Amino acid sequence: MSSLLYTRSRFSAALRVFTLRRFSSTVTCNASEEEKVTDATEQNSRFIHPSSVIHPSAILGDVVSIGPFCTIGPFAKLGNACQLYPGSHIFGNTELGDNCILMTGAVIGDALPGHTVIGRNNIFGHHVVIGVKCQDMKYKFGNECFLEIGDNNDIREHVSIHRSSSPSDKTVIGDNNLIMGSCHIAHDCKVGDNNILANSTLLAGHVLVEDYAHTAGGIVVHQFCHIGSFSFIGGGSVVSQDVPKYTMVSGERAELRGLNLEGLRRRGFSATEIKSMRAAYREIFMPTDTSSGNIEDRLAQVEQHKELSLLPAVCSMVQSIRDSFAEHRRGICKFRSRSGS
Repeated sequence: MSSLLYTRSRFSAALRVFTLRRFSSTVTCNASEEEKVTDATEQNSRFIHPSSVIHPSAILGDVVSIGPFCTIGPFAKLGNACQLYPGSHIFGNTELGDNCILMTGAVIGDALPGHTVIGRNNIFGHHVVIGVKCQDMKYKFGNECFLEIGDNNDIREHVSIHRSSSPSDKTVIGDNNLIMGSCHIAHDCKVGDNNILANSTLLAGHVLVEDYAHTAGGIVVHQFCHIGSFSFIGGGSVVSQDVPKYTMVSGERAELRGLNLEGLRRRGFSATEIKSMRAAYREIFMPTDTSSGNIEDRLAQVEQHKELSLLPAVCSMVQSIRDSFAEHRRGICKFRSRSGS
């Protein structure tokens, strides 16, 4: 027993000496060895599956995660903490901000002149196709085309968003939008902030969607139409003219159905503002006086009203309607009035 204890004590002493020598040699390592350790740590912070194809010229941020069978082209730039699920691909001159997620089968960018620039914290659902060539017959191969997407957008499965059709324009998606499954946003569209586009919302070229608009499922919007802020489009509608701010439209050929009252309440409009907008809407679209004139006359009457004209929301609605009758605009969706106009 005593010989066994003696052997253990000698082994422990030798181990302590060995450990101290290793520690001292590590402390005295030169600067180049420290850099090697730092580089190794940075490499370990990324996960790249060996089956993925990453071009050596691609720029990858820190803590990126790239799953199996992904492709990243030579001009791609990925921000920090981006995640690519299996079978997702990034092509062309494409830049992703930090914390973007590409679900399985997502395709971002295209090997075309121009670029696709995407902000931070965006989620791209399964099999989306983003930033590819437009479907405009006027597009000339070789022209630069552009797409810009902001921050905090949730773009769901099978959505397609195309680049612009000419170097002088670009497709733009703002911030904090929810774009549900199978939506299509065509070339040169402008989508603002905080919009909800429900499943199978189809926007033709050059459509403008302002802020806080909400579409129900299965709608079609004609090219060059404007969708005003805080408006609502009912399911299955075909929108061939502008939708003014704060209003609700629906129908096979969309017609004005009144104000988007529930949407206005949810967005924090006061009871006074809503009451005044309802009064202005009736004055413009549902006149009881047969001598009230045409819509231009009724807009002027609201603008000159001593109470209604003082509210910014009413003035904004009137201006939205006026703008729709400007040259090269499509006018507003049809409406029914009590006077039959």
